[in-house]
Amino acid sequence: MDPARSFRDVLGRFTTGVVLVTAATDDGPVGMAANSFTSVSLDPPLIALCAARSSSTWPLVRERGGFAVTILGAGHRDLCLTFATKGADRFTGRTWARTPAGHPLLPDGLAWLDCEIDTVHRAGDHELVIARAACWSLADDAGPLVFHSGRYARLAG
Repeated sequence: MDPARSFRDVLGRFTTGVVLVTAATDDGPVGMAANSFTSVSLDPPLIALCAARSSSTWPLVRERGGFAVTILGAGHRDLCLTFATKGADRFTGRTWARTPAGHPLLPDGLAWLDCEIDTVHRAGDHELVIARAACWSLADDAGPLVFHSGRYARLAG
């Protein structure tokens, strides 16, 4: 078996939530889906995410210096698939709100954060991003969208 595929399969057994990472640029909004998102620190309020170095979206977000994170709910599967597809028209057909910094956010997400990039570390084929949350809010109390073994799933409950 291919070692990279095997490693990916093992890591896929760790269930994660899914977020949208969005930013306002001079050329319009950009965004991507991510499941490599986590809290880092409460004081100061820091989060981390990983972005593929091969991404065409991540350099535009990084250049902006900040971004919004929308935590997705179980009903956002199709939207997440759109944001995970290269070249997709990601922002039409939906109503978007804005963070205080002007980044697009999904008003019916579970919660959101408005973040400023603190540090970016090269980490193999990804970049590890540490960002400071400038402000945040809870939005909805629905169940989360989760990712497990290469598939979107819902929590039973």
